[in-house]
Amino acid sequence: MSLHPSQVLIRPVVSEKSYEQIQANQYTFRVHKDAHKTQVRQAVEELFDVHVERVNILKVQPKPKRRGQRRGKKPGWKKAIVQLREGDSIEIFEGAQA
Repeated sequence: MSLHPSQVLIRPVVSEKSYEQIQANQYTFRVHKDAHKTQVRQAVEELFDVHVERVNILKVQPKPKRRGQRRGKKPGWKKAIVQLREGDSIEIFEGAQA
């Protein structure tokens, strides 16, 4: 499946763990469910003009939820942890490193 780079990366993941990983030059993104490592690498390099060393992809499993008698399920999603080359950084995360 051919995806445009702007379709591969959905949004950055905002969590304590993802902000701790910024110190190690690792950035976390929510990605398209059909994206693979090569597409994620190409999308990050093209959109942010950085050099990617490594990409790890994880599937977040769906979670059962209940509100009163109603039962449902939160959908699963896919995330990518991207390791950048030493000296590179992504500007959208810079304000979070306080």
